[in-house]
Amino acid sequence: MPFAREPRPETSKSLSGASPIPFWLDDPSKPESTLSLQDSISADLVIVGAGFTGLWAALLAKEADPSREVMLLEAEQVGSGASGRNGGFMEASLTHGFFNGFSRWPKEMSAITAMGYSNLEEIEATVRRFGIDCDFIHSGELLVATEPYQVEDLRSAPKEAAAFGEKYEWMGREQIQLLVNSPIYRGALYDPRVVMVNPARLAWGLRKACLDTGVQLYENTPATQLEEDGKSIQVQTTHGSVRAAKVALATNAYKPLLKEISNYMVPVYDYALMTEPLSAAQRAEIGWQARQGISDTANQFHYYRMTEDGRILWGGYDAVYYKNNGVGQQYDANQESFGLLAEHFFETFPQLEGLRFTHAWGGAIDTCSRFSVFWGTAHGGRTAYAAGYTGLGVAASRFGAQIMLDLLDHRDNERTRLSMVREKPVPFPPEPMRSWVVEMTRRSLDQADRNHGHRNLWLRTLDSMGLGYDS
Repeated sequence: MPFAREPRPETSKSLSGASPIPFWLDDPSKPESTLSLQDSISADLVIVGAGFTGLWAALLAKEADPSREVMLLEAEQVGSGASGRNGGFMEASLTHGFFNGFSRWPKEMSAITAMGYSNLEEIEATVRRFGIDCDFIHSGELLVATEPYQVEDLRSAPKEAAAFGEKYEWMGREQIQLLVNSPIYRGALYDPRVVMVNPARLAWGLRKACLDTGVQLYENTPATQLEEDGKSIQVQTTHGSVRAAKVALATNAYKPLLKEISNYMVPVYDYALMTEPLSAAQRAEIGWQARQGISDTANQFHYYRMTEDGRILWGGYDAVYYKNNGVGQQYDANQESFGLLAEHFFETFPQLEGLRFTHAWGGAIDTCSRFSVFWGTAHGGRTAYAAGYTGLGVAASRFGAQIMLDLLDHRDNERTRLSMVREKPVPFPPEPMRSWVVEMTRRSLDQADRNHGHRNLWLRTLDSMGLGYDS
């Protein structure tokens, strides 16, 4: 049966007293902020935004050339945006899943897949080299079928993807329920190479690595404007400015400093819950000893995982767009979405009825019409940007950062010659049409989930234009 559209009244009890602070950021090991920028200074490279993309850009730039003056500006604190609010799924895919990428760049998928796994290996090497304590585990991920029509698509995936370097494994109903006991599971596709991490601690570890290698970091320093001046770019902030030869923009879902980025990206809000730690008896009821990441295969899907101390993070389903690209703390809590998530949690694990949620939070994701990162340049190639990860950027952010640096340094290599790097996604229309398109698509996807996967005319039209997910 499809998931409920309305929570039961008793579900609200499980959310009573849940903290609005994202669980990962509610951590006593969170580092103290650096000083904010108050002066007018200069640098070789300025990076705006200290989430994963910005942190990787700073570290990669500094390691490639230790003499380069690299400056990182962050409006709040490192990891305070999407990088500290996500599920911690570190997938090798650079294209938001193999089949999304294959539908768009079939001739390049072998190369893109290989680059994705190489990128993941480099991330692990960095984590080991700098001793970053981020609960980095090779757990793998289970993509579960909860409806009969989803089973055949997943069952055929290993053979279809194997020729391009993927190593998926199909598991039947009995096999998957021996691993994780949920009455709604009908089968699963297992990807053994997915890594799970504590995303905030990864961000803070990269922050320390940046500082240790000589990157200058200014937190609580919102950048407000870019001004081109001859051969340099001036980045204005609320209380100072930086003049730089090159600028990398890593603001993702937040208001971009280049208007053109808004044409291709919209912010949507994702919501998540975290349970209290499970008791030994509750853990025995559901199994899940290997702590695999789990996602279901609906259009409006859930993602969930087990933490180091035995809690369950449960997120996804709703992807809420607020008119005029709305982003702000006022959207971080959505009681309707929290209620639905809690209801769906207990439908998936009825044996955990009564478990309480300690944290309930939201955050903005930068999505685009191709559901994966895109790049661009401005100011004669002196400014570069990456955006559009659509929620699968924990690992892809390093690749996104590397491409930004390639573009700024005018490198011609295997990465920059990819069609996915050279092409832009189809832009979104302006308001009020933008809100209509996003809402029509959301309603149609929900309808498809409740109609055995059958896509209506709107979704089939998007598919024909190359705009549908897995089109």
